[in-house]
Amino acid sequence: MTRDCTEENFLKDVSRHQMTIIRDDGVNRHVRFREPGTGIMHFDLITWPNHLCYTGDMGAYVFSRIEDMFQFFRTDREHMHLRNGQTLAINPQYWAEKLLAIDSRCGAEEFDPDEFRRVVRERRLEWIREARNDEGLDKDARRALWEAIEEEVLSCADEGEHEARRAAIEFSHRAGPHGRHFYFADFWEYKLRNYTHNFIWCCFALAWGIKQYDAAREAQSHDASLALA
Repeated sequence: MTRDCTEENFLKDVSRHQMTIIRDDGVNRHVRFREPGTGIMHFDLITWPNHLCYTGDMGAYVFSRIEDMFQFFRTDREHMHLRNGQTLAINPQYWAEKLLAIDSRCGAEEFDPDEFRRVVRERRLEWIREARNDEGLDKDARRALWEAIEEEVLSCADEGEHEARRAAIEFSHRAGPHGRHFYFADFWEYKLRNYTHNFIWCCFALAWGIKQYDAAREAQSHDASLALA
């Protein structure tokens, strides 16, 4: 990943995109967004009863929840309080729960080594503080524990989820006059994954694309009303 997928970056990616409505028949829709003359960052939104497919330069994702999936994604726009200048309401956690199919090249979640480091360091600091407060370990023993976690666990953070979790689960360190045992209990229960750049981009694309579609339909209805006046 070369940069974070923020709303600001997404909007730059689609700043020249134009919308083409290929089909618009109730909940059966096919709407295309792309910059003329290039396929870079293009995407299509295709709906049919109870389904929506996002497909494009960032992969493919199929969602299912209610008959009109455009309405499903509008719900967060209507109820979420946007902050710090945001214009797009996305709900990755909830939306990911509605996925039926995911492009295997992109995925929706991936192991986050930074989250792994955060969890391990947080637990290590707790151990060191506890050992200092109850005087269970002297300074040298605390340093040895600190370094053991660094060498045996944190060094595996960039080796993938399986190796990182294995290192934490297999870690065992005894120190102090009573052989106090330090180990990471129930480490498989920690959520060490985050949403992929592609999936977050897809979420922004859904929110933005449906917003463009709604604006176009509203303008069309307004023009029709004026024509009948």
